[in-house]
Amino acid sequence: MVNDFRQHFRPEENPFIDQVEDWLKQVINEYRPVLTEFANPRQVYIAQTLVNRYDDVKLAHWGGYPQAEMQRLLFYPSYFSPQAEDFKLQLLEIDYPTKFLELHHRQVMGTLIGEGLARTTFGDILKADLRVQVIVKEEMVPFIRREITHVGKAKVKFLPVDFEAVITPEVDWEPVQTTVSSLRLDVIIAAGFNYSRNRAKQTIERGLVRVNWETIDRPDYELDEFDLMSVRHAGRIRLSQIGNRNKKDKLRVIIDVIKA
Repeated sequence: MVNDFRQHFRPEENPFIDQVEDWLKQVINEYRPVLTEFANPRQVYIAQTLVNRYDDVKLAHWGGYPQAEMQRLLFYPSYFSPQAEDFKLQLLEIDYPTKFLELHHRQVMGTLIGEGLARTTFGDILKADLRVQVIVKEEMVPFIRREITHVGKAKVKFLPVDFEAVITPEVDWEPVQTTVSSLRLDVIIAAGFNYSRNRAKQTIERGLVRVNWETIDRPDYELDEFDLMSVRHAGRIRLSQIGNRNKKDKLRVIIDVIKA
């Protein structure tokens, strides 16, 4: 039965599935909520799928604002009523000399990773005009404020602010209903950006494509629902829905696209 269940997921997702199963056992055995680090949309989907097999365990997820991509998971017994504060998040605004330069998402991400922070310890990085914010686990705040004083050459301070001041990103996903021959990465990239298959293949092989924040250089990589792709210099794609095959044996899919 376990093997049959795992057939619905990729082999490389097994470690995360094992971790979710451990969290579920904790909730059942200790009858208390279990809070995780940040998870990407695909992991949220996997976690919800696993939780649906249980009657006495529920799942809530929150990343600081309704459209958050990276969210902490909270597994909890049925008696518990989760609140926003149970996710133990802190919003940090970056104070830097905006008269002289502008910080970008990739610079902030690179700095956080470069300082040794795992991607699971912080959530979305938000930007509006010159303002930049990052959502982090509460317990990471002292380290970040003490140790990270520069982003690139810019001197910075990370200032705790209330979530009422969170930047609401103006993300304009464009839904595209189409049919594809398969769920290969090169096929979906080609469909999303109107690339030729050869151009999509070369883009992937050059290391310009990330799936769920990991660089994937295999054009034949199989995608699944809720996978999030970013293509350098092109934009982002989210595989929102996989439907049935039509009479021509093509898969009906809905992909959401943001072009750079």
